[in-house]
Amino acid sequence: MRQPGPRRASLAASLKIGARRGRRTPEEEEVHIPFAQDSLVKPWSSMQNVTDRNQEKSKTPIQRNKCLLNINVGGKLFHIACKVVARYPVTRLGKLALHTDPMKKLQLCDDYSVQKNEYFFDRDPSIFHYIFHFYRSGVLWIMDEMCPSNFVEEIEYWGIHLKYSQRCCRILFEEKQDELSEYLKIQKELEAELEPLDSAGQFEGKFLGRFRKMIWNLTENPYSSVPAKIIAVMSSLFVLISIVGMTLSTVEELKHKTGKRWMEHLEMICAIFFTSEYLMRLISSSNFKNFLRAAFNAVDLVAILPFYVQILFENLDEADTLYHEELHRVENVSKLGKVLKIIKLMRIFRILKLARHSTGLRAFGFTIRQCYQQVCCLFLFIAMGVFTFSALMHSVEHDVPGTNFTSIPYAWWWAAVSLSTVGYGDTVPDTILGRIVAFGCISFGIILNGMPISILYNKFSDYYAKLKAHENETSHSLKLSRRFRLKERALRKLSECCRADPPCHH
Repeated sequence: MRQPGPRRASLAASLKIGARRGRRTPEEEEVHIPFAQDSLVKPWSSMQNVTDRNQEKSKTPIQRNKCLLNINVGGKLFHIACKVVARYPVTRLGKLALHTDPMKKLQLCDDYSVQKNEYFFDRDPSIFHYIFHFYRSGVLWIMDEMCPSNFVEEIEYWGIHLKYSQRCCRILFEEKQDELSEYLKIQKELEAELEPLDSAGQFEGKFLGRFRKMIWNLTENPYSSVPAKIIAVMSSLFVLISIVGMTLSTVEELKHKTGKRWMEHLEMICAIFFTSEYLMRLISSSNFKNFLRAAFNAVDLVAILPFYVQILFENLDEADTLYHEELHRVENVSKLGKVLKIIKLMRIFRILKLARHSTGLRAFGFTIRQCYQQVCCLFLFIAMGVFTFSALMHSVEHDVPGTNFTSIPYAWWWAAVSLSTVGYGDTVPDTILGRIVAFGCISFGIILNGMPISILYNKFSDYYAKLKAHENETSHSLKLSRRFRLKERALRKLSECCRADPPCHH
């Protein structure tokens, strides 16, 4: 029967308690220091005066053992055997133990105490506990409560690679690190979503800088003043009025001469307002190229172009009536009429201008951009379902007399409607196999439509809450600054009135 060995003092997870180990030589026993021992961790006392140092000398002997490295990390003292750290010569402490040149050793540490023979490192002592454990056991511990960025920075400083950790811990740590980097990236993009293209400080020292800054505040910063807020509200109102006017222009009762004239006047007023707003933004822009690349400015340009293109085509139409024959003129009029209809239809894009002043629309667009992979997968699954079930339906229904499933392309509409669970009922199967295929198509559509909804909704609500909080914080800070400026102006006027000389009375 095996005799139980002495219980070790180390808390290393890679070693079993009670395991027998070989007898150490007297030299190894002198070098060996257990990992978990309170006497190894001491407070940093480099700032004590000379008397305290003399008292400390009298109480505790100075560590002069050349086989030990006295490492002071952020005020906590650790003793590590040189043979232990020399097994990892690439690390910082391994180089410190192997180098014989004192100057090279000083380059590896932040400070050195000659009296105590201690190397000082101004690093985090809580993380160095895991570095210390790595040298003793060869395994790098990774705790869940650690900040991934801070931990990676520390181990890179000490020259230790993440490969020394356990595979399970390393996988979880890398996933947490990826989640953190993705969160920081989204947070940065969200902040850039609300920040305007230019800033108020970019107009200093430029031509008409004060005037352009005032226009920029009116058009791009609605919380800067009351007129800026009024312009933002008027912009949204004119967008709605323009959309309503375009809708009413298609009503038969309003197509007579009087109603058409009123619609044209309304369109002209909206176009003039949108043009003036676009020109104000163009004048106040500090970078013309960035102004043209901005998405919102492109939407503004699309909103005003149909009006001027329509005027141009109408003038070309009048020129054709003067210089062309009757038949050729009629053909040109019909072609220009189709082009004008398309141009007038482009006015519907004016509704996108509401996204400039709507946090919800910005959050929706940001959600689509961030979840484009999920959206593309959804469209891919829909396309696969349409092609698959339309082929199945055509194969079981094409022999039925009077069927609408004469070909697979004709069955695409039925498959798309069934997958969306709308079911117009304009095309239905007649056979039992066809109804089974239709049931499978509808079931697949229910499952398919239910998968990405939770992902998109959760991300949309998260992005909307963050955008709204950032917007409220910005508006609150601007309101406080305006209030402080109002108080300063009032106090300045009051002090000027008090310093003024009183009128003389005769």
